[in-house]
Formats: sequence, C-alpha cells, structure tokens
Amino acid sequence: MRRTLGWGAAAAAVVVAVASAPAGAADRGGARVIGSAEFVLPYGQDADVRSFSFDARSVPWSRPIPVEGGEHGGPADATGTVRVSHWVAAKNLTVRFEAAVDCLMTSPGHATLTAIVTRADEPAADFVGKRVGFSIQDGGPRRDRVGFTWDASIDQNEAGEWGPSRIGTCLAPAPFALVTRGDYKVRHAELTAPPAR
Repeated sequence: MRRTLGWGAAAAAVVVAVASAPAGAADRGGARVIGSAEFVLPYGQDADVRSFSFDARSVPWSRPIPVEGGEHGGPADATGTVRVSHWVAAKNLTVRFEAAVDCLMTSPGHATLTAIVTRADEPAADFVGKRVGFSIQDGGPRRDRVGFTWDASIDQNEAGEWGPSRIGTCLAPAPFALVTRGDYKVRHAELTAPPAR
C-alpha cells in the first residue's frame, strides 16, 4: 500500500479542484484546460507514478499589476487550480502540491499555463510561493502530452551559479512527457483586447 503525506483524503488519486474565479469572471466560453492524467518521463525511466490535474480557465484583464500598462491586468490572466502528485516508488511515498493558476495561453490543441504553489507536502515545501509552468498537448485518446518547468529548466544567477530558473507568467517548455492514463482537454480561445474603461 502506498504511504502518503498530507491531504489524507486524496489517497493515491488526484482529484480536480475548481478554484473560485474573481467576482464577475463567469466562464463565457474562454480558454480552458481540464483533466487529470498520469505520464511517464522520456528520460530517467523509473517505477514512479506522476500525475497532474488541471482546472484552469481564462479571466482576461482581471489581475491588475503595479507596472506601466498593467493597471487592468493582461489578456492571459487566468484562474483555477493545478494539483501535482508524485508516488516515489523507492520510498513508497506520495508527495503532493497544489498551485493557483495565474496565466493561461492556448492555441488549437495546446496550452501553456503557470501557477503559484500554495501548499505542499513536506518534501516539496520549498515550492510554496514559487511559480511553476506547465504545457499541455491535447492530442486525443492516448496521444496527450504534458511538460513542466522544475525538471526541465535551469539558469545561472548574476554570480554565474547554476540553479532553478525563475519562471515568468505563461512560460513552460514544450510538452515532452507522454500521458499513459487519463485525459486532458484544451479549449482554445484567442486573446482579447482590453475592455473599454
């Protein structure tokens, strides 16, 4: 039996959670990513079970930021929840974290989104407060793919030291990992101009 940390009710399955949209940001057919799936890495094969669940939707021009031109937010503003689960076979341990979506961009069959980690099991506690990025390819049954930032991107700081990359909004690598179980759905919508003020 798999041993788990935190969020006991979730057990080994990953449950999709729907985050509340900002006031007045009802789903009007904009961009959306939903679904839950397990996937395998194309490198470093092991017996681990990794899975992501997404419920993300666009809420353009809803996240004002204190910079020139950002007073009304941006066209890729989004809301929702990402849940990550990783069963580490060698330790018979499941580690989970949850993140709040802040950006979503799509093209037909593809999506890139970012989210800020809001809570995590102890082995992933240093993720809390950090932005992580995801890419999704909705290729149809048994042809979906997913990508993510923390195993695929490193950077150098001003001192030339290598370490994790700082992730900007809506940034992620191409979807490099093949889904083995589950399904993702991407609903594409074009980015929109700011509303009249």
